[in-house]
Amino acid sequence: MQYVDFGRTGLRVSRLGFGGIPVQRIDEPGTRAMLKAAHEAGINYIDTARAYTVSEEWIGQALEELGLRDEFILATKCRALTKAEMEAELAASLKNLRTDYVDILQLHNIASLPDPQDPDGIHAALEEARKQGKCRFIGITSHRRPVAEAAAKSGLYDTVQFPVSHISPQEDIDLIDLCGKLDVGFIAMKALSGGLITCAQAAYAFFQQIPNAVPIWGIQKKEELQQFLDCAQQGITMTPELQAVIEKDRKELAGNFCRGCGYCMPCREGIQINTIARLPQLLRRSPWQQYMTEEWCKEMEKVENCRRCGA
Repeated sequence: MQYVDFGRTGLRVSRLGFGGIPVQRIDEPGTRAMLKAAHEAGINYIDTARAYTVSEEWIGQALEELGLRDEFILATKCRALTKAEMEAELAASLKNLRTDYVDILQLHNIASLPDPQDPDGIHAALEEARKQGKCRFIGITSHRRPVAEAAAKSGLYDTVQFPVSHISPQEDIDLIDLCGKLDVGFIAMKALSGGLITCAQAAYAFFQQIPNAVPIWGIQKKEELQQFLDCAQQGITMTPELQAVIEKDRKELAGNFCRGCGYCMPCREGIQINTIARLPQLLRRSPWQQYMTEEWCKEMEKVENCRRCGA
């Protein structure tokens, strides 16, 4: 297993990260088995979130039962909008994860950076949690590149998490280099574009070219985990054949991946574009039942009212 120096944190993070979204699709015994296999292979980074229903709880239970809490760098995310909400969410996360601290506490998919001078704001809550020892480092995740760039340049955050894959536009990929120059740890979410990319070897080889990126792979089956472990064990690097796969993916898929950034909103017809555009991926990678309700069927029907306005 290869490891990377994670910005200014001093952490040594495995080049394969374990993403917590698909844990919602497994079960408690399956989560335990996956984390045991990940640890045995040298993976030491887990990234989950308060918003991922049972993910924190099952990961926490698995780590406790396996006695592996101290073997992993554990990161989670909060969607709080106030200091009080942040404190409550963090307390819930620590309880679910069965630990008294997380290594990295991140603001979850923020649309703009919070005011660091607001004593009752969420940035103040992050700093207080760090002083209290409830987290070691702080970061942000966002689907909006200007927000991610601003966070990296601010000097206030130890890590930035942003969607990047081999079908991303160059300006997204350049964000990784910016973080490297600023000594900010970079976490690549959606490294398989939410499931659009199907060649693990090509995706792995792409990130092997970027030494300061830590991609997190959403894994819900042992065979998926094994694909990436095989890449690491075989020392997969870029080849003309894999570059051809990437070029084919870019030609066929680039522009079709919705990051959920919300720039398309609001829609004048009331269509929830930024969720509906991602539904194929959401149905495969998160609990599908929530999208099978009568309410969501009505939301989907609104697509028929699209004016093709091009906005």
